[in-house]
Amino acid sequence: MSVLLAASRLIDSISQFLGKISEYMVLFCCLISAGNAIVRYAFNYSSNGWLEIQWYLFAFVVMLGASHALRNNEHVRVDLIYGSVSDRAKIWIDIVGLILFLLPACVFLTWICWPFFALSYQQGEISGNAGGLIRWPVKLILVAGFALLSLQGVSELIKRIAAVTGHISIDTKYEKPLQ
Repeated sequence: MSVLLAASRLIDSISQFLGKISEYMVLFCCLISAGNAIVRYAFNYSSNGWLEIQWYLFAFVVMLGASHALRNNEHVRVDLIYGSVSDRAKIWIDIVGLILFLLPACVFLTWICWPFFALSYQQGEISGNAGGLIRWPVKLILVAGFALLSLQGVSELIKRIAAVTGHISIDTKYEKPLQ
């Protein structure tokens, strides 16, 4: 179990690092958006490349930030019974959810996104817009994001199993979002 927990810590540190990068990408996206608006209105100039880089960065934020959100237990959860059961029951709900839903979905999405990226890369696909960007980096982030979310799911599964077997204690606190 100690080897698995060490692997879990490694995965967690990768997710944390990429989560910090995605936080800075939000800032870059805002700066690019503001700069693009200023240039457009002040100098009557615009570029599709600057518009596209904004949604590229947004895709990076979402796909890289997903594993970070899962690691911090800040992901969206369907809270029908989770909030009213014991900590041990919460851990079992997490285990079942990870095994039956998250991991199969993420592995499947990684698998089906790979050919989507590979074809774009092989063809050197570029945007159809004048001044647009190459498309394969944003398609690669789909593959990377789902793969990272799969890895983080494995890390969470390892931690939940270690908690059930008494090797570690985990915080099952989940703060329900304000509606």
